[in-house]
Parts: sequence; structure tokens; C-alpha cells
Amino acid sequence: MFQASRLTRRVRALFLPLAAGLALTALPAPAAHAASTLTNTGFESGTTGWSAYSPTGQGSASFVEAGGRSGASRLSHWSSSAYKVETYQYLTGLTNGSYTMTAWVRSSGGQNAAYLALRNCGSAEQRTDLPPTPDGKWIRLVTSVQVTSGQCTVSVNSDAKAGNWLNVDDVSFTRGATGLSVRGVDVSSLKKSEDRGGVYRDASGAPADALGVLRSAGADHGRLKVWVNPADGYNDKTRVLQTARRIKAQGMRLLVDFHYSDTWADPGAQAKPAAWSSHTYEQLRSDVYAHTYDVLNALKAQGTTADMVQIGNEINTGMLWPDGSTADWSRLAGLLNSGASAAKAVSSSTRVALHLAHGGDNALYRQWFDNATARGVTFDVIALSFYGYWHGPLSSLQANLDDVAARYGKPVLVVETAYAFRLDSEDGHENIIDTTAELVPGYPASPAGQAAWLRDVMNVVEAVPNRRGLGVVYWEPTWTAVQGNGWDPADPSSGNGWENQALFGYDDRPLPAMAWLGHR
Repeated sequence: MFQASRLTRRVRALFLPLAAGLALTALPAPAAHAASTLTNTGFESGTTGWSAYSPTGQGSASFVEAGGRSGASRLSHWSSSAYKVETYQYLTGLTNGSYTMTAWVRSSGGQNAAYLALRNCGSAEQRTDLPPTPDGKWIRLVTSVQVTSGQCTVSVNSDAKAGNWLNVDDVSFTRGATGLSVRGVDVSSLKKSEDRGGVYRDASGAPADALGVLRSAGADHGRLKVWVNPADGYNDKTRVLQTARRIKAQGMRLLVDFHYSDTWADPGAQAKPAAWSSHTYEQLRSDVYAHTYDVLNALKAQGTTADMVQIGNEINTGMLWPDGSTADWSRLAGLLNSGASAAKAVSSSTRVALHLAHGGDNALYRQWFDNATARGVTFDVIALSFYGYWHGPLSSLQANLDDVAARYGKPVLVVETAYAFRLDSEDGHENIIDTTAELVPGYPASPAGQAAWLRDVMNVVEAVPNRRGLGVVYWEPTWTAVQGNGWDPADPSSGNGWENQALFGYDDRPLPAMAWLGHR
């Protein structure tokens, strides 16, 4: 996370309006098609009338037109007036078990609801909402269900305002399930917040343990950053051990994020700890090993072994500058392997992650991980930061996740994301995101906009092929406005600039986005 900077990236809104003149005149809905295999998956047979699919509701709002993702045609929903419509295909004769619907989609956004669904399958209906795609690029989504009745309905649904539209193409329905194994929260600021008087409440308004509230909402991983000798004494080994016990007591897994610094480390700042500042490169390699081993071994000794470890934080440009800069990859590789070796020496089952920011920049990731793999750097997981107001559209995230997961044969994890639920500040300190111009198109600064952002990032990660999308970690959901718990560990009067992106509102209660941590 970039702390002292306020970077912005404008995402140009390139809505592709539907060409209403291409729409076919709606035909009377035929009897539901019944087969054991999804047919007309690219809507190519639908250019002269319905084939296999049936519309219900306002049938004229569902039509096939030119402009497919891979072929000539696509399914579209659109009307010049408000409409509700479902386009579906009914399957029967299925072998019971897990199935996944995959579809490529685009959407104007703004609908009351727009989603893919699997229903009438003998188990609970499963849905995946369509994200807005202002860049006009297709996004792949998945929805999984357990078929227990030998049948299932595959459907596309719109409850839309006048002029809202969606496109769907290249649909499949195959055996197997998807899902996310990491639904995490970074709670690095929690201990300091509580010590400074921070209060958290449950949905009823009663004071509550923030970790317990997050766990009840569905969070299954807790992430903690580690600084070497911070000015305020927080996020050091002692405090990390304390919070790790609480995380594990909640039945959550533990992700430890080593910054190898006394303060924030990110692509623009990778300062050595003061105690290491005069050390040679070989001494730094020993420092990294000893510090990593010391913290992780202490965690193991108290029964809170780390499940995953980051060797460095947002290390686009390396770490421990200048010795570990990407200007000298051989030295950086040596430092990374020192940390990874220490982690595995403590626990061979602990997964090692390497973490970069700019999660939509595929050229960066290819260059960085090509260098890392060429020099034999050991790692198990590719971790990314992805903040839409800095790092581009969801389509860029998806393209990068898909590529690096396949290219390096590793699972991928969005280890940082967040979004604003309002723009004003509660503590008087300027928020990192505080103007409408900084927002991602289609996602307002509102509780609903924040929830939609987390939902859609999770959906994109879940759709990574071969189940290589591990999950998502929400960054600092408990960093509310509490005096003394500012972003600068050397300045007790600093505000945090983040309270409008926490998952607890200005009334200290859970926000709607938190519920997506439990969505399965």
C-alpha cells in the first residue's frame, strides 16, 4: 500500500452502447429446451431466431446481435425503458455433482441487478453479479453449483433501468467447482487502534471484538505486517505475536508480511532498518534470514505457525535499497532466497509469497518474475496489490492474473485491495481517496459501491483458470479514525487517511462489504 502518496489513474470510460438497430424482433418464447449439454454457447445459431435459449419477462429486451467476443454474435439485454428479463437454457439428464458456468460478459453497470445464475439444480441457487466494464473489454466470470436433481437452469438475468445493457458470449457449463480459499483481512493497525481507545461494534451497535466481527462475516485469514524497530513500537515482533494469537484463536489462518524496514515499504520506499543501515550485502543476507527466522520461529513456539509469508512488501523495485534494488537482480535474488529459506526452515508447509503492487500491469509482472525465476528465486504464491483507482480496470487485473498463473504455474492472490464508502474525513486528516475524480467508474463512494468493488474483485480472482485464484485480502478494514493511530509511526498526531475505506463505518458498525467475505 502506498502510504504518503496520493496517486491517481484515470480510467477512461469507453462505454460501447448497444446498436439497437441490430436487435432482432423478439420471437414468442419457445418451450424450454431440455438437453444434458449446453448448446449454442456462442449464440451463433441465434442470429435468425432463438435456438436453445428462452427469454422470460420482457422478451424484447433479450436478443442476439452482431459483435461477439470470439464469433459473430453475442447475447444482449437492452431496452429504451426499464425492463426485467431472463435468458435461460434448461438442462436435464445431468449426472449429479459439482458444475461450473463460465461466461464472458460486459455491462453498462447501473442495473438494479445483473447476474449469471444456476437455479433449479436441487440445491440453493447460485449467482455471480456482472461488474461494470467502462473500458468496453470482456471479463470472464464463473458460477458454481451442486447439482442434486439431475437438472439445472443456466441463466442470464437483468433488472435494469432504461438504457442499461449487458453482453454475454462464450458460455460453458462443465463438471467441477470453483471457489476461493483465502478471504482475508489485514488487521495490522488493530492493536494500536484498540490501545488508543478505538471501539468496534456489531451490526446491532453493541461493542464487539473487531476480529470476532470479521470472522463472523466470513474472514478466514488475518494478515499482519512486521517492521524491524518501528518508532511507535507497533507492528514489531512482540505486537505481531500478540495479535497472531487472537487471529488463530478465531480459527483463522495467519499471513505474515515482512517489510524489512522500520516503516512503510512500497515501490517508492524500501529503506533499510536503522540497525542494518551500515551492513554489507552479505551481512544483509544474514539479517534477512535471522529476522525472518526469529519472528516465524517465535510464532511457531507459541502455537501460531504462519500459514503464508511474504518476503518483502510491494517489491516492484526490490527491497533494502540500494543493495536489494532491481538494478542488481543477482543481489535481490540472494536476499529473497534468504527470507524464503528461513521461512521453510521454520515450517516447510508455510507458503512463501512474493508481492508486487500495480496488479494490472502485466509487463511489470512478466519482467519481474522472469528475472526472479531465471535466478532461482524460491516462491509458492504470486501476490498482488490491486487498487482500482491506481491500478486500472478489472479487465487488466484479470488479464494479468490469467497470464502469470499460467506462465509461472503458481497460484495468485490479491493480497491488498480496498475501496471508499464515502469521501469525507472523520479525523480531519486528508483522505488518500477523497474526490469523485479519483473513483473507479461504475463504483460510487458509498457502502453499496464499496461492496460491489470487493465482490467484483473476488469474482475476477475466482475465475482464474485451473483454480489458481487463491482469493483476496482486504487491506486495513479496522483502521478507523482513532487519535494517535495515524499513518506515521514517528508522529502520534498524524491521521490515517484511510478511515473512509475501512469495513467499519463512522458509527463503528460493519459495512455491507464485509458480508462478501463470507460469500461462497
